[in-house]
Amino acid sequence: MEIAHFIFGVFGNATALFLFLAPVITFKRIIRSKSTEQFSGIPYVMTLLNNLLSAWYGLPFVSENNILVSTINGTGAVIESFYVLIFLIYATKKEKAKIFGLLMFVLSVFAAVALVSLLALHGNTRKIFCGFAAAIFSIIMYASPLSIVRMVIKTKSVEFMPFFLSLFVFLCGTSWFIFGLLGRDPFVAVPNGFGSGLGTVQLILYFIYRNNDGPKKPDPASNGSVEMGPEKSHVNQTLTL
Repeated sequence: MEIAHFIFGVFGNATALFLFLAPVITFKRIIRSKSTEQFSGIPYVMTLLNNLLSAWYGLPFVSENNILVSTINGTGAVIESFYVLIFLIYATKKEKAKIFGLLMFVLSVFAAVALVSLLALHGNTRKIFCGFAAAIFSIIMYASPLSIVRMVIKTKSVEFMPFFLSLFVFLCGTSWFIFGLLGRDPFVAVPNGFGSGLGTVQLILYFIYRNNDGPKKPDPASNGSVEMGPEKSHVNQTLTL
């Protein structure tokens, strides 16, 4: 049981890392053009919060046998921090102020959760408090691609829902779902079970509409991105653990 628990945790780390690195293409474009264009920085700031809370929850003094949760989310937090920094460098003054304000809010939320759990809570109460905080934001992040699902059904086209991103949402969610079940941890199993189900829906839709271009192509200016999170100019994908 412990070996299987570890194996699914390692596999979850690998699939999650792929998803965290997916927006690299977007940020290469931002750096090259020296502009954030119509991309939104909100998804990256919110994913950073989820990474921080999940990494904190996985620490040994908060929950046992979840160090692999901390390693991948800690890595994710570093990656998302670079995305946010790049966005702040190239964004317009108005957008920069909005993202910086949201970043301060995110860091305040994380600091509050960390301080309350350290100073006011102990044992199982600390685990439950931090687990609920991490699970809530994990579900919110996993729910983000529902806009893609709605668009695929409406247009009968998977043009803006890349197969491999959908596949890795499914693999990542399923890996951490099983990891949570084996570790008897509902705060890991429940949100990632939701993610696994969403990934399954995306794959089913992909195979239904993969040969269909749809009645017409959606206006790029009205959609999100093939990267993680709700963007303004492309269709979105997201991840959390």
